[in-house]
Amino acid sequence: MTLPRILIAVAATVLGSTSISSTAQAAPADQAIEIFRNGPERKDVVQNRFFLKTGRFELAPMGGMVPNDPMVKRYLGGLQVAYHFSETFAAGAQFVYSPDLGVNDLKGLTTTLVQIASGSSSAGGFEFQQPVDKLILGTTFSAQWAPVYGKINILGETVLNFDLYGQAGLGMLSISKQYAQYDRDQGAQTGLPVSLSNSGNAVRVPFSAGFGLNVFINQTMAFKIDARSLMYVDLAPDYTRDDGLKPEESRLYSAFAVTTGFGFYFPKMKPRLSDF
Repeated sequence: MTLPRILIAVAATVLGSTSISSTAQAAPADQAIEIFRNGPERKDVVQNRFFLKTGRFELAPMGGMVPNDPMVKRYLGGLQVAYHFSETFAAGAQFVYSPDLGVNDLKGLTTTLVQIASGSSSAGGFEFQQPVDKLILGTTFSAQWAPVYGKINILGETVLNFDLYGQAGLGMLSISKQYAQYDRDQGAQTGLPVSLSNSGNAVRVPFSAGFGLNVFINQTMAFKIDARSLMYVDLAPDYTRDDGLKPEESRLYSAFAVTTGFGFYFPKMKPRLSDF
């Protein structure tokens, strides 16, 4: 009686192991069929957002510069406003102002070009004059899309919440059209032998495209970095404007404005009702 019972127990154990193995082998296939029929399960990598923007206004004092102008230094101060329709989409505007500091705005390249050309004349005997465009006022209206929200763990001590956004839109620029020329008397007085003459302001309509970063400090304030290219069409440079002929060729110009500041959000953030 003992031997048959032992054989029965061994057979039951073997059959059970085979059944479990078959089930384990079939599970991946079943999962693959399920994914094929219904698509992959969507998983939100970042859970429990620290900062919510939906239905809130943003007001951000900003300061920065235009680093890609080779002729003049343009420092910017202004304000950025936006309304956030959702966590990823917003509409906003940026207003910037850059003061005119005269010859103190000139970069070394402008001064060098004027000094080199001071001893020579063009084909018609006209004095060389370096065109200088100074951005004075700028306004852009744009749509913002923030597809990336993330968290960074800093040395295991604190977690920084951030998002990245892109923006595109149209605007308006007020540009002071000036000319730099060699001036010996000015050099004797200030040590910089260059003077500027102003030929008036021009208004241009640029296309604005760029990106930005928000680092959320608390549920009301964020540190911001914003970079955008303001592209517009204008006439080619005229180095001998006294001849009375205006250039007919047009060119595409780009003022790359980089600003940074702090964004303040209101009203108060609504409490989270779910993790997302």
